[in-house]
Amino acid sequence: MLRLYRTLMSSANRDFTMTIFTVTSRSISARWSRYVGAHSYRISANSVAVMGQPAFVIFNNRFVLGTITSLLPATLYNVKIEVLDGNGNVLAEDQTQQVTTPDIPLNIKAYSKTSSSITVNWSTVPKATGYVLKAKSGSSVIETVVNDSSGTLTGLQPYTLYTISVQSSNAGGNSQPSLPVETRTVLAAPVIHSTSPNFKTIIVNLEPVSHAVKYSFIIIRSDAVGNKIKKTITSTNVSFTDLEPGTWYTIKAHALDANGIPGDDKIKEQITRPQAPQSVRAVLTTDSLSTTLGVFVTWNASEGSTNYLAIPIEKSRNVVQNCTSRSTSCIISPVPCGIQYNVTVVAFNDAGPSDAAKPTEFMSIPCSPSDITIWEIDSGNLTVSWSPSHLTDYYTAFVKRDDGLEVMCNTSLTSCSFQSECGFIYFISVFSYNKVGQSPPGNVLNYTTAPCCPTHVKAVFVSSDTIEMKWNPVRGAEMYETKAQDASSVVFCNDTSTLCTLSGLKCNTIYNITIYSYSDIRGFNFSCQKRSIITGPCSPSILNITKVSPSTINVTWQQNNHDAVYKVFAFGKAGVRSCNSSGSSCEINDLPCGAIFSVSAVATTPEGKSLPSYSLPLETVPCCPDSFSVTQITQSMTNVSWTEAIGAQSYTTVLESSKGQAKCHTGENHCLLGCITCSTNYTVSLSAISETGLTSVCNYKGYSSSGCCPSAIKLYRLGSNALRVYWHATAGSVNYIVNVTSNNANFTCSTVLWETYCDITGVYCGDIYMVTVSPVSTDGSIVTFCPMKMYSVSCSMNSGAMVIYRGRRSLFYNEA
Repeated sequence: MLRLYRTLMSSANRDFTMTIFTVTSRSISARWSRYVGAHSYRISANSVAVMGQPAFVIFNNRFVLGTITSLLPATLYNVKIEVLDGNGNVLAEDQTQQVTTPDIPLNIKAYSKTSSSITVNWSTVPKATGYVLKAKSGSSVIETVVNDSSGTLTGLQPYTLYTISVQSSNAGGNSQPSLPVETRTVLAAPVIHSTSPNFKTIIVNLEPVSHAVKYSFIIIRSDAVGNKIKKTITSTNVSFTDLEPGTWYTIKAHALDANGIPGDDKIKEQITRPQAPQSVRAVLTTDSLSTTLGVFVTWNASEGSTNYLAIPIEKSRNVVQNCTSRSTSCIISPVPCGIQYNVTVVAFNDAGPSDAAKPTEFMSIPCSPSDITIWEIDSGNLTVSWSPSHLTDYYTAFVKRDDGLEVMCNTSLTSCSFQSECGFIYFISVFSYNKVGQSPPGNVLNYTTAPCCPTHVKAVFVSSDTIEMKWNPVRGAEMYETKAQDASSVVFCNDTSTLCTLSGLKCNTIYNITIYSYSDIRGFNFSCQKRSIITGPCSPSILNITKVSPSTINVTWQQNNHDAVYKVFAFGKAGVRSCNSSGSSCEINDLPCGAIFSVSAVATTPEGKSLPSYSLPLETVPCCPDSFSVTQITQSMTNVSWTEAIGAQSYTTVLESSKGQAKCHTGENHCLLGCITCSTNYTVSLSAISETGLTSVCNYKGYSSSGCCPSAIKLYRLGSNALRVYWHATAGSVNYIVNVTSNNANFTCSTVLWETYCDITGVYCGDIYMVTVSPVSTDGSIVTFCPMKMYSVSCSMNSGAMVIYRGRRSLFYNEA
């Protein structure tokens, strides 16, 4: 029974659980799961280290959360939850160990030394492993964790009132907060702005600090030499005078609140401006890097200066150039020419510039002459002129030719003249001089004389629209322009070569041709001579081609050349035919039929041949077929055939008689003609037609159609072994031939003119016979297309008996 109870308890414990909810230094709260059948729940806590009765509390079955109090701080407890029935029996249980938190810290003291922090001290709490500091201002909470009984809260706002509390902590958690204390952070440090307006003064300007009523300033040399100067004032601006030039000073400032509590300190370094440099001197020198003239300026050092600026000022008070240096000298380069200067020096440091030093005077060399112009009054004479230069005593002009020849001219005037030749480049430079020296090199001008005219000019090719000119190269020419001019137009050819082709000219025209030499600088030399050249003949323009006969044409053209002979060509696969004339027409003979030619003309003059004229097509009429035949196919249909004709694409065949006409148009070399009348004489003609519609009418020997096939063919019995074949003649007077054929025998008989019957003997009764009656043509040929009739010969001798065979009806009569 005991074993069964333990088994049931074990199962019940698995269905019932408990967790710690909250812990303080004097209480533990637990949460448990609801148990079916429970009457009440008992929570108890028993100290592990201290002997004694456990504390417990009983809750009815409606509760799932309970607290046990009156515990010891920082003490480890066994916490148990038991499920009781109505008789106090335990139905299920669960337990755990939990330590209570330490005591609440006491004797809290807080103070602020900086605008962003508050330092807090308190009494040590036994068994506490750490502490949690909190500073609260409005909704803002700053928290930090420390191990000792003091700590600092950082990241706070300046001059702000904070509520400070402390909690002790251990493995069980945090204690309740201590009694709060209020502490305000000090004022923020001011922002310092400082300047040095001159070499013995520093002005300090603070940005106002909120809640500040006074400001404290201290200034001292940064190297700690000399006395400290201190000022406490309500203003944010203060000046310190009688300071040393070019010296670094340390400035410290802070704000004070209404209680006189100082805020954070702010420190800034400031240097005073340097004094003006002394003993400024200036001499002319040459810059070793650029070999240009400059002014070498020197001065005495100024205390506290980091760099210097030397400034030349023209008498008109215009600053024209300057130089900088970290030492006590620099070179102003290049020096503007033709001006007198006052040179001064300014010292600089981090505070700014000093006053300007006492200036010294300096005069520059003269400027190079300006507005230099060169002109050629006439060929062979050049003149150089320029504008006067300030502070100049005299001028020198240097003229050097590109082959090395050099001349010069000294003058106090502003121009020089010298001789020149075509095709040379002259380099001209002009210098000014005074007592200081020579002006800087000015612009070197170059002047190119006109290029020389081409020599040994000749025409190396002439055609109807082209003239090719050739000449020898000449000095100074970079390009040549060839101009061909007639009465109404001009044609140009530009090339760097000494060979130029003038194209697109008018044919059979006199052109005045001039070749000009050209340079990029001087342009064209227009003094070159011209010459006259006639272009080749014009291409004729064929006006008309007239057919004189099937094998002869007459060609006419526009006579558009002087003293020209014309030749006309007709060329094609059939060969070439031609004719010549000095006029405007000629005839070409012996043209074959069925041929296609291209006809063009060429003109010839002493200057050469023209290009051929535009070709005109020429087509001769097609040839007639070499042979022609007519074959009768049926009584009303004839097959006409012929050999192919050269040049023909289609054919039209006509058979014509007094009774009518049969006609056929085809691209083949045969044709079927219908509606032919038998026993009729026809005239026969054939038209051969080319692709372009040219037609040759070809007449042939007449044609007679075959005789007409007879009608109403009948068979009569003449005896036991004889038959008479009878028919009606349909047209004309012709002879006939009768063929009677069976499997056992063949019979043939012929008639004479006008007869319409024929007798056959030796026939057998009971046989089936094929009967054909065909007319015989006048040439003896037998018509083969007449219809064949099938008859059976009965062995009955009854007169008037009718025998039907295979649906055909035939009448047979016995002899009377």
